[in-house]
Amino acid sequence: MYINSTGYYIPEERVDNNHFLNVNGLTGEWIEQRTGIRTRSKAGEHENSNTMGIAAIRNAVPGLPYPIEEVDLIVSACYSPYDTVATLAHVAQKEFNIEEAKALYVSSACSSFTNGLEVVEGYFAAGKATKALVICSEHNTYYSNESDPKCGHLWGDAAVAVFISKEPQREGESEILEVVTRGLATLGKGPEGVRLRPKEDGIAMPEGRDVFLHACKYLVDALERITRNRNMTISDLDYIICHQANKRIVANVAHQLRFPDERFLNNIEELGNTGSASAMLVLAQHIHELKKGTMVGLTVFGGGYSSGGFLVRI
Repeated sequence: MYINSTGYYIPEERVDNNHFLNVNGLTGEWIEQRTGIRTRSKAGEHENSNTMGIAAIRNAVPGLPYPIEEVDLIVSACYSPYDTVATLAHVAQKEFNIEEAKALYVSSACSSFTNGLEVVEGYFAAGKATKALVICSEHNTYYSNESDPKCGHLWGDAAVAVFISKEPQREGESEILEVVTRGLATLGKGPEGVRLRPKEDGIAMPEGRDVFLHACKYLVDALERITRNRNMTISDLDYIICHQANKRIVANVAHQLRFPDERFLNNIEELGNTGSASAMLVLAQHIHELKKGTMVGLTVFGGGYSSGGFLVRI
């Protein structure tokens, strides 16, 4: 699969760590030490996951080598939608008049974007689509409870959009070489590790330590799987992008792999945990800076539990 164009949207507002001292009793120093987060992005009063997703698509359209109307598959992949019936995929179809496209919604916690890629891969393999748009827009602050000392200080908002084709559309396009996903609900606390129940307590992470331990293991596992499937090893990767949940998790992965920090691309310090958008968002922010032939491994872990990864050759 080939990446035809990428775009993203990050809200302007930043919430500093010091904001939480009077909200959940945590000092800015404690938050940064435990998470690596200094600020987090926050959607404005009149923004939501749909508006951010549409803005990300608009950011990608100028780089698209074909009319957007040629897209025949639209996948909205996230866990914090504005509407679960009229999904972002349907809103995008209407907004850009993409009449012939299939439109659907996929959710698997913070693995959602990667699962969306695998859905596209399946449609391409079945011959039912040739050009796809995957949109991931997470409005975490809409659902989060800032007063929760376990996770209320983690969340940021952002959206990323990626146009993908079965065949290359022009010379020099980046290629998605491998996609893997995996349900892990039988491990540890499973579905109780992280949850989102809007009418109860919003986004909650009652089992943070369990999440941490399994994330550290299965982020590496996904990297091993995507490289092994291509007869590579993790050491062949030029860069790694982890799901931006916690900088300590990234540091643990780096320690396990004996990779230097400069081979990890991150944005968590400024944006916080932007959910399933986070890994692809980091790549979209850097993709035009990377040299031709660069191999990037992206790995994710989500509540539920779930994991996944994908391999990109620039």
